[in-house]
Amino acid sequence: MLELLRIFSAMLAVTMSATPTLAPAQVYIVPPVFIGGTVIGSEAGLGLPFPGATPEEYSAALVWSMRSGLNVAALQCSHSAFLDTTDNYNAMLGDHREELAAAYMAVTAYFARIAEGTGPAKIRAAVQMLNRYDTRSYNGWSTLYAQRGFCHQASLTGKQLRFVPRGGLLPFAQANMRALRNSLVFAGDPIWGVRKLYVSMAEIRYPDNCYDKYGLVKRKCLR
Repeated sequence: MLELLRIFSAMLAVTMSATPTLAPAQVYIVPPVFIGGTVIGSEAGLGLPFPGATPEEYSAALVWSMRSGLNVAALQCSHSAFLDTTDNYNAMLGDHREELAAAYMAVTAYFARIAEGTGPAKIRAAVQMLNRYDTRSYNGWSTLYAQRGFCHQASLTGKQLRFVPRGGLLPFAQANMRALRNSLVFAGDPIWGVRKLYVSMAEIRYPDNCYDKYGLVKRKCLR
């Protein structure tokens, strides 16, 4: 008997250790899927326009815009430890420091190239354009009604980015930017969607003399 108790206790311990626990503050029971295809950066809806930009400048803007999106998520979604958006963002800064610096330099060079004027006036105009771009870029990631979906997708994107080797930030942004942008549109939990169940049932038919002239069943037939 004692030996059976030992075996049962061991089995119970293994079962308890193998049972997964629900992560705290999980934002969805059944998460929505924000589908997005691969982009190059010049497509509409990815961020602010870059008129006259070269392909390299579009790529830099794409990388820099994703950084700003994950930065906003680190601030907006920090209420949930499960999402881990702050640590994800910090990991990106550490793992892809050189790529981010190169993207920033390319974006800065773009505004320096298109700014009007000459000499110090041109430099001041470029700085103002860059600051305005950064502000509008951050505002473009801010959301209220779609925050739950955005936080979910930003968390997923940031966690996947942790496994991207150095030098792979641009391909990752090209593959994931559209889905991150799509998450700015409200999406509810699919488990609460409207579901209707139709069951075919045979019609209950009383004898003809059980119906009055209005087609209603007479009380005597209901007894």
